[in-house]
Amino acid sequence: MARQKGPRAWTRAARNPGSSSAATVIAAPEPAAPKKRTNPAQFFREVRAEGRKITWTSRKETWITSVMVFIMVSLAVVFFGVVDFGLSRAVQFLIRLGS
Repeated sequence: MARQKGPRAWTRAARNPGSSSAATVIAAPEPAAPKKRTNPAQFFREVRAEGRKITWTSRKETWITSVMVFIMVSLAVVFFGVVDFGLSRAVQFLIRLGS
Protein backbone atom coordinates (compact mmCIF):
# COMPACT_ATOMS: atom_id res chain seq x y z
CA MET A 1 0.00 0.00 0.00
CA ALA A 2 1.18 3.48 -0.76
CA ARG A 3 0.30 6.58 1.22
CA GLN A 4 -1.32 9.36 -0.76
CA LYS A 5 -3.15 12.69 -0.36
CA GLY A 6 -3.18 13.46 3.34
CA PRO A 7 -2.75 11.49 6.52
CA ARG A 8 -5.98 9.47 6.25
CA ALA A 9 -6.00 8.40 2.61
CA TRP A 10 -4.42 5.12 1.49
CA THR A 11 -4.36 3.53 -1.95
CA ARG A 12 -4.43 -0.09 -2.98
CA ALA A 13 -3.91 -1.27 -6.54
CA ALA A 14 -6.84 -3.36 -7.75
CA ARG A 15 -7.01 -5.20 -11.06
CA ASN A 16 -9.99 -4.52 -13.31
CA PRO A 17 -10.72 -6.85 -16.22
CA GLY A 18 -10.78 -4.00 -18.75
CA SER A 19 -7.82 -1.92 -17.59
CA SER A 20 -4.28 -2.44 -16.39
CA SER A 21 -4.85 -1.19 -12.82
CA ALA A 22 -6.90 1.24 -10.79
CA ALA A 23 -6.33 2.86 -7.40
CA THR A 24 -8.86 2.36 -4.63
CA VAL A 25 -8.81 4.87 -1.78
CA ILE A 26 -9.38 3.41 1.65
CA ALA A 27 -9.92 5.79 4.56
CA ALA A 28 -8.18 4.96 7.85
CA PRO A 29 -10.50 4.80 10.86
CA GLU A 30 -10.93 8.02 12.79
CA PRO A 31 -9.37 8.06 16.25
CA ALA A 32 -11.89 7.38 19.02
CA ALA A 33 -13.20 10.38 20.90
CA PRO A 34 -12.02 10.55 24.50
CA LYS A 35 -14.51 8.90 26.85
CA LYS A 36 -16.41 10.98 29.37
CA ARG A 37 -15.53 10.41 33.00
CA THR A 38 -18.28 8.97 35.15
CA ASN A 39 -18.91 9.97 38.73
CA PRO A 40 -19.17 7.19 41.36
CA ALA A 41 -22.96 7.54 41.82
CA GLN A 42 -23.60 7.12 38.08
CA PHE A 43 -21.17 4.19 37.98
CA PHE A 44 -23.05 2.32 40.72
CA ARG A 45 -26.41 3.05 39.05
CA GLU A 46 -25.08 1.52 35.84
CA VAL A 47 -23.69 -1.48 37.74
CA ARG A 48 -27.09 -2.10 39.37
CA ALA A 49 -28.83 -1.76 35.99
CA GLU A 50 -26.48 -4.35 34.48
CA GLY A 51 -26.97 -6.61 37.51
CA ARG A 52 -30.72 -6.61 36.92
CA LYS A 53 -30.14 -7.92 33.38
CA ILE A 54 -28.41 -11.09 34.65
CA THR A 55 -30.37 -14.32 34.36
CA TRP A 56 -29.52 -16.37 37.43
CA THR A 57 -29.79 -20.15 37.44
CA SER A 58 -32.39 -21.83 39.62
CA ARG A 59 -31.52 -23.98 42.64
CA LYS A 60 -32.46 -27.08 40.65
CA GLU A 61 -30.13 -26.19 37.74
CA THR A 62 -27.30 -25.41 40.17
CA TRP A 63 -27.84 -28.71 42.02
CA ILE A 64 -27.91 -30.76 38.80
CA THR A 65 -24.78 -29.07 37.47
CA SER A 66 -22.96 -29.60 40.78
CA VAL A 67 -23.86 -33.32 40.79
CA MET A 68 -22.68 -33.66 37.18
CA VAL A 69 -19.36 -32.03 38.05
CA PHE A 70 -18.96 -34.34 41.06
CA ILE A 71 -19.64 -37.40 38.88
CA MET A 72 -17.15 -36.30 36.20
CA VAL A 73 -14.47 -35.60 38.83
CA SER A 74 -15.09 -39.03 40.36
CA LEU A 75 -14.74 -40.69 36.95
CA ALA A 76 -11.52 -38.77 36.31
CA VAL A 77 -10.13 -39.88 39.70
CA VAL A 78 -10.92 -43.52 38.96
CA PHE A 79 -9.48 -43.31 35.43
CA PHE A 80 -6.22 -41.66 36.47
CA GLY A 81 -5.94 -44.00 39.48
CA VAL A 82 -6.19 -47.04 37.22
CA VAL A 83 -3.71 -45.59 34.72
CA ASP A 84 -1.29 -44.68 37.52
CA PHE A 85 -1.57 -48.15 39.07
CA GLY A 86 -0.98 -49.80 35.69
CA LEU A 87 2.03 -47.64 34.86
CA SER A 88 3.58 -48.14 38.30
CA ARG A 89 3.20 -51.93 37.96
CA ALA A 90 4.76 -51.79 34.48
CA VAL A 91 7.71 -49.75 35.74
CA GLN A 92 8.21 -52.12 38.70
CA PHE A 93 8.17 -55.07 36.29
CA LEU A 94 10.77 -53.42 34.06
CA ILE A 95 12.98 -52.63 37.06
CA ARG A 96 12.77 -56.25 38.25
CA LEU A 97 13.75 -57.42 34.76
CA GLY A 98 16.82 -55.18 34.76
CA SER A 99 18.12 -56.21 38.18
